[in-house]
Formats: sequence, structure tokens, C-alpha cells
Amino acid sequence: MAEKQHYMTLDGKAKIENELNELKTVRRKEVVENIKIARDFGDLSENAEYDAAKEEQAMVEGRIAQLEEMLRNAVIIQDDVADNSMVAIGKTVTFFIQEDNEDETYTIVGGAEADPFTGKISNESPIAKALLGRTVGDVVNVQTPGGDMVVEIKEIK
Repeated sequence: MAEKQHYMTLDGKAKIENELNELKTVRRKEVVENIKIARDFGDLSENAEYDAAKEEQAMVEGRIAQLEEMLRNAVIIQDDVADNSMVAIGKTVTFFIQEDNEDETYTIVGGAEADPFTGKISNESPIAKALLGRTVGDVVNVQTPGGDMVVEIKEIK
């Protein structure tokens, strides 16, 4: 089975690389030190500090593995500024929501960079899936967990 591709910008890749470096060089050492300190408290079978430190170690190692997998399967989004004819990953889309009578603007990014509060939505979100491959003027029915909504694409950049 092929591993999942992770779409990201060069900025997003750099952020992941920085987090990975921080986890490997700083957090890992801190966790090992916490385990050593907790081990000195005595009987490990009844040592809550030791259990907590081991849990923290598992979380850090899990996150390291997750970030390494993301980088290994990274697909860098090439921002083709010349072609704004179609909605694609890396493009910023403004659309009119008919039910709310308002415009919204989002940049479609890979899941690793998604942050709806800053206007970045995952290419795997219902809205992005419905908009990908569409053009300005298209009216699209978007099926979301909160119900269907009809949007019209106003601008792609």
C-alpha cells in the first residue's frame, strides 16, 4: 500500500523540519532526564512520575515518527502564479456563500499546514474537495458535516 502524500509549501516544510529538529535535539534530552530523575524516586511499579515521563517519551517519539513520515512523503506545492484559471492546492479562492450572503477567502494547503483561523484549509476538507478543479463563476454544492451549502467561485489567485 502506498503511503499517504503530504502536500505542503516550502514554508510548511521548513516549519515541520524545525519542529522535528527541536523534538530530536531538545525535547528528547529533556524527557530522558525526566525519566532518570523519576527512576531515582524508587519503586517503579508505584512511581507516577516515572509513568508520566514514559508517557511523555512515547508522545515525543510518536510525533517524531509522524513528522519524519510527513517529510518522507512530502509533495511540495509549486505555486504557479501564472495560472489562476482553476482551483488547485496552493491557490487562494474567494467564494460567495449563497445561504449566508457573504464572501469567504481561503488558501488551499496540505493537511499539515491547515489552519482555518488564518485562512488556510486542508485539501482534504469538504470545501476544498468540492472546489478543486473548478473555475471562476462555477456554482458548487458543498456537502459539509453541518449540511449542504451552495457557493459561487468569485476569484482564484
